[in-house]
Parts: sequence; structure tokens; C-alpha cells
Amino acid sequence: MDKPPRPRQGGTAIIEFALVLPLLVLLSMVVVELGRAMYQYNALAKSVRDAARYLSMQAPDTQVAQAKNLVVFGNLAGTGTPLVPGLDAATHVPDPTWQPAGADPVITTVTIRVSNYVFQSMFTNVFGVPFPAMQFSDIRATMRSHL
Repeated sequence: MDKPPRPRQGGTAIIEFALVLPLLVLLSMVVVELGRAMYQYNALAKSVRDAARYLSMQAPDTQVAQAKNLVVFGNLAGTGTPLVPGLDAATHVPDPTWQPAGADPVITTVTIRVSNYVFQSMFTNVFGVPFPAMQFSDIRATMRSHL
């Protein structure tokens, strides 16, 4: 018994792949850029916490430059490259503040923050879809001073 002839489908898979490929590339780029943004945000949050912890062990209004170096470079000396691209102490790290609160005992807290940091995407656009820069909200840490 003869089988009926099957329709030819030799190029169907290639055409489907060509139609879906731009969507897959776009989706991949979005995931990569969001991952990079989250990584940079977490790196900034950790460095701000480290700086607040460092300042909590210092006398008020001292070691400000070292704390800013800790935020930007991850070390007290301020050497190396910034933890995230485009981070600058003069532009993004305002002076920390010490705030006394309460009475008997007076508790002093120190707050340091990163403000106005803008995440820059590696890609300006993919297939005509723009990847805009994202401005992070202020990243701050407050700790009780131990002095």
C-alpha cells in the first residue's frame, strides 16, 4: 500500500526561527541589562552599609573622606577603579550626617547615602527598542554611632 505524499516542509523551521530570533535577542538583552542594574544597585547598597559601619566607629565629623572612598572604591585609600561605572564621590556621595536623638542616653546615628546615580545600559537600542538610562533612588544606610 502506497503512502500519500507528504508536503514539503524543508525550510519551515528556518523561517520560524528567523521570525522568533529578534524577540529572543531583545528578551535576552533586557534580562542582561536588568541583571546588571540589580548587581550595580546591590554593590552600591553594600558599599554604603560598609561606610556607615565604618563611620559608626569614628568620632562625629571625622574620617569623611575615607568613608566616601569606601563607598566609591571599596577601600579607605581611594585607590583602584570605582565599584560601579560612573560613580564619583564629589557628584554622588554627599557628606554623611550625624544626628543625636533621645535623652539619657543620647543616641547618635550616622547616615551616608549615594544619590543621583544613573545606570547606563551597554546598549543604546536593540532592533529599534531604546534602552534608556535608569536613575537609582537614593541608597542610604543609617547606623548607631558607638562613640
